[in-house]
Amino acid sequence: MKKTSKISHIRNIGIIAHIDAGKTTVTERILFYTGRSHKMGEVHDGEAVMDWMPDEQERGITITSAVTTCQWKGADIHIIDTPGHVDFTIEVERALRVLDGAVGVFCAVGGVEPQSETVWRQADKYRVPKIAFVNKLDRIGADFFGTVEQMQEKLHADPLILQLPVGQEDNFRGVIDLVHMKQIVWQDDALGATFVLDEIPEGERESAELHREHLIEKLAEIDDAIMEAYLSDAPENLISPDQMLSAIRKATVSLKLTPVLCGSALKNKGIQPLLDAVVSFLPSPLDVPPVKGVHPGTGETVAFPPDEKAPLSALIFKVAIMEGRKLSFVRIYSGKLVSGREAYNPGRGIKEKPARILLMHANKKERIEEAGAGNIVGVVGLKESSTGETLCTKDHPVLLERIEFYEPVISVAVEPKTHSDQERLDQILDKFLMEDPTLRVQKDEETGQTLLSGMGELHLDVIISRMDREFNAHVNVGKPQVVYRESIESPAEASAVFDKEVGGQRHFGEVRLKLKPLPRGSGNLFTAAVSEETIPHVYVSVIEKAVMESFFSGVLMGYPVVDVQAVLIGGACNESLDSELAFTVSASMACKEALSRGNPFLLEPIMAVEVLVPEGFMGEVIGDLNARNGKIEAIRPKTGYQVIRAIVPLAHMFGYSTSLRSATQGRGTFTMHFSHFDRRQ
Repeated sequence: MKKTSKISHIRNIGIIAHIDAGKTTVTERILFYTGRSHKMGEVHDGEAVMDWMPDEQERGITITSAVTTCQWKGADIHIIDTPGHVDFTIEVERALRVLDGAVGVFCAVGGVEPQSETVWRQADKYRVPKIAFVNKLDRIGADFFGTVEQMQEKLHADPLILQLPVGQEDNFRGVIDLVHMKQIVWQDDALGATFVLDEIPEGERESAELHREHLIEKLAEIDDAIMEAYLSDAPENLISPDQMLSAIRKATVSLKLTPVLCGSALKNKGIQPLLDAVVSFLPSPLDVPPVKGVHPGTGETVAFPPDEKAPLSALIFKVAIMEGRKLSFVRIYSGKLVSGREAYNPGRGIKEKPARILLMHANKKERIEEAGAGNIVGVVGLKESSTGETLCTKDHPVLLERIEFYEPVISVAVEPKTHSDQERLDQILDKFLMEDPTLRVQKDEETGQTLLSGMGELHLDVIISRMDREFNAHVNVGKPQVVYRESIESPAEASAVFDKEVGGQRHFGEVRLKLKPLPRGSGNLFTAAVSEETIPHVYVSVIEKAVMESFFSGVLMGYPVVDVQAVLIGGACNESLDSELAFTVSASMACKEALSRGNPFLLEPIMAVEVLVPEGFMGEVIGDLNARNGKIEAIRPKTGYQVIRAIVPLAHMFGYSTSLRSATQGRGTFTMHFSHFDRRQ
């Protein structure tokens, strides 16, 4: 593939949306029209290029972010097709951390759905400029303007309509381009590769002129030249399309406005103008601020400009095991990554040598010798570095911001079916842990079981399926168990003394702690309120570490303790006998005793649930949610359907999809994501 060299020609974009909005179909069309693939893969046929994993093809969903590179009108576009299912939100988080722009895909029938809100908020968190593409305008019930309204209401976005649909539902034929005031109609017989640019029909002109005026009004608010022309006597003659395109780009990159385009990816309509918009409006690495990080030695903030001549700074945003090998996905912010040349990982204080650098096309690879600033590449040979870590030079060390990970809410017990599987199970799980930071594995000391924890039933189901497919490891799986948390209801004090002889030497330490409950979501805190004479400061950090480690396992059922403040209020030491061991053990004992006295209780994960249900089945669905200890928060109408929003304990949601199908004759659908932890009822 011919490569452009200028950083200004690079676009790093993600395709983000709710499950089933059509992200992968949009990506497949982009790859076809840019010449990257010569056949359109369909998700429903299990042939999508970007859904290359067998589990993705079987289920018809995206599970892992796939990276590809294509070219359009002189620009190199690096695309990450992200999952839409809530169980794989971390894949979206990791992608958005390293992207410069995003395309949000919305279903014209479903509108702005719950996971769309989640990924949009994630993009806002990382200040990623966005374009919106309203998809599926060929479907019955499609509502372009209704979806745009929902963008304002739910996402608090400021949409800038650049296109209007021509025809509705079955009659959807093309779009009206409000910038150039032309109609674009696609030819059905040529897989959408050809289209006709024509004058706007008389019946559509009035609506087009009205919306163009709204477009110019919005641009006038942020562009002085357009404002001047708009206030003149004949604004239409003074504002050129190029002027408008420049103003739209400025508004998009500065996050003031979100351009809105429309089409039907499945029917091959609307993708070429979307590609034009990606190149015209979304930023290159030069348009975003220089990446900032912390100097690991001094703690000072340092910035690295997007320049190949600057020192290297790159972030490993994902690790995957492909064909049994560890493949690291790296975003290069500055400098160059060269095959065979050492790079430095400041977080671990180690040197790494990239053996191979690869341009990715889903699970296919193209080897290159080096990659410069702005690129997203796959790297083989990074032995110890993992997700969220930085690569740089030893002369200019920097720690880039770590990626935030989510806590798992559900776990299952796994055990090998055969003795030979037992030996391999730990190694296989280590590979999955390296790849997926939201996965947790722990051994239950009492039962000897291996507990696998993740973000949802589907998440764990996919991991177990991949164990079988990719590693031929067969396991028995227990029923899903909810991952609870523990906390305390009332303040409590306790003290503990360690005075024993260990290894021929006597150790002494006494610790007195007070534990206090904190508001939900506060986390755990440790403070010391003792003098140097009571307990030397050198041991305070030892006590803090021991207390925080004690919080990993509570006294009720061994779940992590949250929202508790520990205060060191007293103790005693003996100059000749005190030791780290003595204070570690006594702090742990005092902490466990205080937790027992503080009226401990369980916190359970509460899920935000949204159910789309035909009006005739409302009563039964609401009754079922109430029976599951759910609280209905809102009900709003949608053409022929009602949308019920509720919060329900996760423990009561197992098997809900089967119940909902039987209650609604298979017509009801629901989505669910983690909301918060609350006291178990």
